[in-house]
Amino acid sequence: MEFKPIAAGLPTSGENAAERVREMVDAVYRSESRRVLATLIRLLGDFDRAEDALHDAFRSALEQWPRDGVPANPRAWLVSAGRFKAIDAMRRRARFDASLAEIAERLGSDTNDAVEWNDEGVEDDQLRLIFTCCHPALSSEARMALTLREVCGLTTEEIARAFLTTPSTLAQRIVRAKAKIRDARIPYQVPSRADLPERLDTVLHVIYLVFNEGYSASSGESLTRPDLSGEAIRLGRLLVELLPEPEVMGLLALMLLHESRRPARTSPAGDLILLEDQNRALWNRDQIAEGTALVERVVSLRRFGPYTLQAAIAAVHAEATNADATDWAQIVALYDLLLQVEPSPVIELNRAAAVAMRDGPLVGLALIDAILGRGDLTNYHLTHSARADLCRRLGRTADAQASYERALSLTQQEPERRFLQRRLGELG
Repeated sequence: MEFKPIAAGLPTSGENAAERVREMVDAVYRSESRRVLATLIRLLGDFDRAEDALHDAFRSALEQWPRDGVPANPRAWLVSAGRFKAIDAMRRRARFDASLAEIAERLGSDTNDAVEWNDEGVEDDQLRLIFTCCHPALSSEARMALTLREVCGLTTEEIARAFLTTPSTLAQRIVRAKAKIRDARIPYQVPSRADLPERLDTVLHVIYLVFNEGYSASSGESLTRPDLSGEAIRLGRLLVELLPEPEVMGLLALMLLHESRRPARTSPAGDLILLEDQNRALWNRDQIAEGTALVERVVSLRRFGPYTLQAAIAAVHAEATNADATDWAQIVALYDLLLQVEPSPVIELNRAAAVAMRDGPLVGLALIDAILGRGDLTNYHLTHSARADLCRRLGRTADAQASYERALSLTQQEPERRFLQRRLGELG
């Protein structure tokens, strides 16, 4: 395998070169580890074995790359190293478990052609992994948790927050899902076209959850996680190539149109900037053009699902040259359709915000109070933040203060916390 110099153009001391390689290994881990894992799961046929092999491969990289140089294809090198580390480990343990000897010999006799582990093959592996994690034999919660952990690399703590559960409960859910895949011999493959529909909804929902965590992180110092939103968009593109169904294209369009705003959503200091205050010159016009074209393509098919309708709403925002030019009547009409397709308190909340822009804050506030009055979204910080904003616009300072404080108590994301604290300060 070809290797390239480790410190071209850098100081030649061994310490500096080694530090450069460690930084490169870290960068490769961030960008490639989930793809390497997907291929190792296919080659080794076991989640836990593949995870151990992944970590062994990166340990080997830290040991060998400073000495030998960084390989020209780090991903293929890591797959190869992880595979052979796993086979060696099974052979060493074979004297205690005879079944491992047979597995090790079978794996050792399989091809080790690195060509299979280049971009195209790895992309296929990730799709196989997504559909394996979303197999109908698993519960809905297990499918989502396993995909978020294994395909996207979210931590157990991050997924637990998304599911409003404890990390230990979530970890057990993932362990049981892996055991189910192993014991039921669930195949590691993209299903046939006949089987795709029953699996597609979960796959789309999981990709959407990944994007949401990247577009607006559930906690932490940063508003966004571009690595996750970028990964979700990449997976969406793969899925469109595999199955160009309307809702698949609708989801990709939705993600592109939202992601186009990311450069304008935070200040240089990392503070939150609301949609109405964003510098639209910073929006990514290429992503807007691609997303809008997808929306138009799906609309021409006259098959409207929830992702397509949300994408259409995002497209209306993208068309407005400034906040005042937004066609709120069209947005409310699209939310009305969306509620018919997928009734949800969160969609009701978003519609209420749009109605407030069309008909005034008093009308929107009544809709939000009705949602809270029936016990929905009482622990959702955006409900109270939206209510606070409408009360502020109506001059109801005490109500606004109470709602901002409630929203502040519920959010774990620092940019949102700073925004809410600023609003409270402005109220005096």
